[in-house]
Amino acid sequence: MKMSIGQSGRRLLGLAVVGAALVFGGAAFAERGQPAPWEYTLQEAATPVMENIIWFHNFLFWLITVITLFVLALLVIVMVKFNAGKNPVPSRTTHNTLIEVAWTIIPVLILVGIAVPSFRLLFEELDIPKADLTIKATGKQWYWSYAYPDNGKFEFDSLLAQDKKPRLLGVDNEMVVPVNKVIRIQTTGADVIHSFAVPAFGIKIDSIPGRLNETWFKATKEGMFYGQCSELCGKDHAFMPIAVRVVNDQEFASWVEGAKKKYAANPATSLASASAAAQ
Repeated sequence: MKMSIGQSGRRLLGLAVVGAALVFGGAAFAERGQPAPWEYTLQEAATPVMENIIWFHNFLFWLITVITLFVLALLVIVMVKFNAGKNPVPSRTTHNTLIEVAWTIIPVLILVGIAVPSFRLLFEELDIPKADLTIKATGKQWYWSYAYPDNGKFEFDSLLAQDKKPRLLGVDNEMVVPVNKVIRIQTTGADVIHSFAVPAFGIKIDSIPGRLNETWFKATKEGMFYGQCSELCGKDHAFMPIAVRVVNDQEFASWVEGAKKKYAANPATSLASASAAAQ
């Protein structure tokens, strides 16, 4: 019996360790730049803006946790110490100047402490620095078109590829950008409102027909990074992924030369061009 209990205990301990690894280390099993199973945190940052977003998120989380525990402690103290059984005659205290000043000044200081990094982050997101590369992303039902006006003005469509992984995120033609360069994204919608969002870059901006919106990012890591349209845009909204491949300068220059020939010499690779030709 002792041996059986010992074996059961070790087995339960092993299952607990495996479960904890799956829950708390789920992100480690997934490729960087995409959602992970059991993920409870934000995606790993690939830009300075996203690093600041994660810092601000964690700062608010711990601040709110401390405030919540403090209020909970006060409620417990009130229920235990000042219930009717222990205080049959209620106190007639009307006010306490020190407490009233404290509960006015402390929340103000907390709000200021939240506002300062919040506004700093907003200004960092909205003040677009001098761009090294501009890309125009046009949202269509239900795919994206990317134009590179700084590199020969070629344009191509990016559609969901059913045979590519990760599922519902792989595309036939990725957006390609160089690492450690300021990329300005200009986006609009061709039909309805879409939203261009890549979580690892910390960007999310509406693509509105008749309006040109701008955002920016500076990827500091090479690799593949994924996003999705984040505005309900019709029946195939869930099948409109964004895939960005970040490469070094040499690889980007080679890709640009190939893209110029591919998309200029064969415009039928563009879904929009093919549709127009068919009509």
